[in-house]
Amino acid sequence: MKIPSLVKKYLMALSGLALVGFVVGHMLGNLQIYLEPYYINAYALKLKDLGPLLWVIRLALLGIIAVHIWMAIALTRENRAARPEIYKADATVQATYASRTMPISGLILLAFIVFHIAHFTVRSVPGHDYDEAIQMADGTIYEAHVPLVQLGEEPEMDTEIVHDVHTMMVAGFSYWWISIFYIIAMGLLCMHLSHGISSMFQSMGLRNRTWRARLDPLAKATGFFLFIGFTSIPVAVLAGLITAKGIPVSG
Repeated sequence: MKIPSLVKKYLMALSGLALVGFVVGHMLGNLQIYLEPYYINAYALKLKDLGPLLWVIRLALLGIIAVHIWMAIALTRENRAARPEIYKADATVQATYASRTMPISGLILLAFIVFHIAHFTVRSVPGHDYDEAIQMADGTIYEAHVPLVQLGEEPEMDTEIVHDVHTMMVAGFSYWWISIFYIIAMGLLCMHLSHGISSMFQSMGLRNRTWRARLDPLAKATGFFLFIGFTSIPVAVLAGLITAKGIPVSG
């Protein structure tokens, strides 16, 4: 069954809106690493306590990404087929750098998402499994599980033992190549969003010339804000501003 163009545009816009919401929420969750370990470890525990629902959410998110990519490819092909000569002659002139590189940046982001899930969620990247122990780039090894207590407090008999997400994130970003990959991916993501947030309203027929002048700067500011929020973490880890506060095993 052929999907009407209007439906494709709405699917593209709505899936994009859902992804923007996830990205903002994910960044706010990650920024808890600037607090003491208790907070991000407790946050991770709350997510884990969702049980099977958490994987339903993850699979739904991957489905939304798939729909977004599918609609993007379908609409691009449709536009080229409808106006091939105009597209070839004018597209490069009229389009922004972000819009021209959308397909390539999208594929790189897809590769990053796969790696990111394997790295921090599934913990299946060789040398970075983090289940039994957490190893920093300098060779220091920390316990993978710690009592869920605030700094300065002594754990009690019934204190819950949780995975040390704070130390895991610090360890992951202590490897310069992972941090560089993350920063590049976040740059592409935010460039992608700076174009997508504004064009999302156009796809839904909610952007005219007047609103475009207002939405475009807002979209760019949102992309910049997200870029600073996400990339500040690996930069702070590499600069030694965020350090592991877990239980050391050796170093």
